[in-house]
Amino acid sequence: MTFAYQENNTFFAQVSTGLEEPAATELNALGAENVHVGFRGVYFEGTVDVVCRVNYQARLVTRVLAPLLVFTCHSPKYLYKRAREIPWSDLFDVSDTFAIYANVSNSRIRHSGYAALCLKDAVVDCFRDECGERPNVDTDNPDVCFNLHIQGDKATISLDVSGQSLHRRGYRTLGVEAPMQETLAAAIIQFSGWDGARPLYDPMCGSGTLLAEAYMKYCQVPAGYLSQAKGFCFLPEFDPVAWEAMKAQADALIRPMPPGLIAGSDIDAKAIEASRQNISRLPGGDAVEVVRKDYCAMASLKDVVIVCNPPYGIRLKQDNLHAFYKEFGDFLKQRCTGSEAYIYFGERPMLKALGLKPSHKIPMVNGGLDGCLARYELY
Repeated sequence: MTFAYQENNTFFAQVSTGLEEPAATELNALGAENVHVGFRGVYFEGTVDVVCRVNYQARLVTRVLAPLLVFTCHSPKYLYKRAREIPWSDLFDVSDTFAIYANVSNSRIRHSGYAALCLKDAVVDCFRDECGERPNVDTDNPDVCFNLHIQGDKATISLDVSGQSLHRRGYRTLGVEAPMQETLAAAIIQFSGWDGARPLYDPMCGSGTLLAEAYMKYCQVPAGYLSQAKGFCFLPEFDPVAWEAMKAQADALIRPMPPGLIAGSDIDAKAIEASRQNISRLPGGDAVEVVRKDYCAMASLKDVVIVCNPPYGIRLKQDNLHAFYKEFGDFLKQRCTGSEAYIYFGERPMLKALGLKPSHKIPMVNGGLDGCLARYELY
């Protein structure tokens, strides 16, 4: 059987809402071709080598899917029947654990859990018929993952060639309440246009995600440097020698950071501990200076690029969020002249509370939060 992705070398990169266009640009830079934006993601063409490169180096992509079978699906029985046509043993062994993640929309199959169950039954029945035994399901830490997407009557069964969400970089071993996703932090750094010409500072660094992503970008540390996401190993065309060569080539571009280029602070001692430990997991990450300090105690933050994700709602245990944001806005106006600030608001109403007029606003989703990134020029 020829898999769907093999017919035209087309793959699908899932990205967060609002990041489709910059993700498409990133995919082009990594060697993808015929890139075009779709619903909640980006379609692209490329070889398996390109897919491996995207998984290792893309900073904005959440996961990559390789379509195996695309068909019209009008019932659970037909889903099961078509899924039985896939030669599952060509993709993984009976000794490997697997998981299936499904989502359905406007379909006659109304429950995603039931759709996943039908596909699971087809997989294990195929193995039983061929091998006399079946692989086990493991939803916590599977060896291989499959994705089932049904939109209307169109069903797509895909191999998850990432294996896990690519936002899990691997450096964040300690966290704070409601941390920012790594892909969103990478997008904020990209939208800021920061290129290392001026220092970058985060005065509310939390567990250090923005600092880590800025460091990885400047020092050219691949996004997947510490990640265990390697679902592409299950592609029949996967070449382990080519993979190691590509990874070595990318790692050879890692460069050191000039002293003082990236730094941050936070009032919370636990946040500082988490930030230091997380960033130190990156090669040379100890060069990022992180100190415990209330931003109010700073004399100034002039001529720098400020990036931050201020506390909000579920993160800030204060009675008056507006007062907090007004105080922070006064700090930016009075002590940060000559700087640019890129502030992520998890709650958009707080934009007005800051008391500054943004020069630009970009809607950005962080988990379940419909947030916004605002740019401020501080004259």
